[in-house]
Amino acid sequence: MDLRGLLRRTAMNRPAVLAVTLPGATELRLETEVEVRRRGWPVAGTPAAADLLVVCGVPAPEDAEWLDRVERSMPEPAVRIVVGERGQVAHALGMAHRDLTDRAVTPRGGRMDDRAEAPVSEPGDNQHGEHKGHGDEHAHGAHHDSSPPAATHEGHGHHQPADHASHMGHMDHEGLGDHTDHQGHDGPMDHMGHDMHAMGEVAGLPMAERADDRDKLRLDQLHVPFGPALSDWPAGLVLRLTLQGDVVQGVEVDHLSVASGPRPPFWDEPWLRAAHGEEVTRGDAVRRRCAAHLDSAGRLLAVAGWDDVAVRCRRLRDELLAGASREGIGGDLRRTVHRVGRSRALRWSIAGLGDLPADRARAAGVTGPALAAGGDVYDRLLMWLSEVERGLEELGDTRPLARDDRTGPRGRLDGPRPPSAALLDVLPGLLIGAEFACARIIVASLDPDLDELALATVPGAAHA
Repeated sequence: MDLRGLLRRTAMNRPAVLAVTLPGATELRLETEVEVRRRGWPVAGTPAAADLLVVCGVPAPEDAEWLDRVERSMPEPAVRIVVGERGQVAHALGMAHRDLTDRAVTPRGGRMDDRAEAPVSEPGDNQHGEHKGHGDEHAHGAHHDSSPPAATHEGHGHHQPADHASHMGHMDHEGLGDHTDHQGHDGPMDHMGHDMHAMGEVAGLPMAERADDRDKLRLDQLHVPFGPALSDWPAGLVLRLTLQGDVVQGVEVDHLSVASGPRPPFWDEPWLRAAHGEEVTRGDAVRRRCAAHLDSAGRLLAVAGWDDVAVRCRRLRDELLAGASREGIGGDLRRTVHRVGRSRALRWSIAGLGDLPADRARAAGVTGPALAAGGDVYDRLLMWLSEVERGLEELGDTRPLARDDRTGPRGRLDGPRPPSAALLDVLPGLLIGAEFACARIIVASLDPDLDELALATVPGAAHA
């Protein structure tokens, strides 16, 4: 082995991981985050910084194109795996690690390419699942027939609130030229393709057009598709932003298709099970609510550049889901909540963004923490954490959850629409006029769960 091969192999001891979550795969995302953290592997914010692409959930055929573009944005050697079943993540990551190490020593074009075409598992054996590295594909778990349309904006770095210019330098718009392809179906990708075609291209890259800004000045206008292949991003969400300079002037909200599955949305599961007559304790429901809020807080803090506190929130989330007691988790949780509440730097960096007064939220049908906070990004973060702190006292409540208790982590589940649908409705109004660098922070502060959109297609799910 030459020196370069040795260095590449050493670098692959801790591969950088980019996890892309498809709708309906929340549990797989959580399992992947736990395993990646256990192994001490870094998390990549963009495809250009990633060695390993982990797709949580089995993609539909229509997803292949945008996932391929994400993978092509990754430097060699690169491996892509698909995790489709719980309990398979550790095995899949182990296989991917071995493959990355081999590819680091034997770059593409050598004997590794020939070996990569052979399946990892025997035909008919789904135990090991799917493994893909630039063109070869195997299976991590059983496939399903859902067919979400493809749409993507590939890559995005974490926001450093105090440095918008630095943040813009990390915005990765790779692959925008590919969006001009017309695929013959009416999905998010088709709309993106028409947008890019209207603007014109040079060397495959979209060029700005002209339009009036708020002051009636003729300024360059750029249409940017945003999502779904982003870290700390709502699974399946696609935003098409119209930018003039660094200001968002227009927003269209779209998403990959969300198919109903055999199980309800993960975060809403206790309340929906109780609504259908199953016995669920109040403590179990509170535990799931607290874990959901910690998950949302962790994503927001990570996007805002507070990685260490984000990791703490995720550890607490995982401990709660694993059954931790109030005594075992209370001290660490209170210290984390107090640190966030005392930080003037954090408040300064996100306060004033995405202001959603209570009357406006109520008129839009928003319920849950976003309504109770009645304020901006910072208020919504504190509301999540305060609800978690209050919920500690109820973790051991063994009384049955009432069938008419339909308030999940994001709001009431017995309304005319799922709570996350209302969050998506208010999102454009919060983003228009905001700086582009702040867009992800505002999205993370609402953290809509697109899995809830399937409730509208399941008879009785939202009204049981």
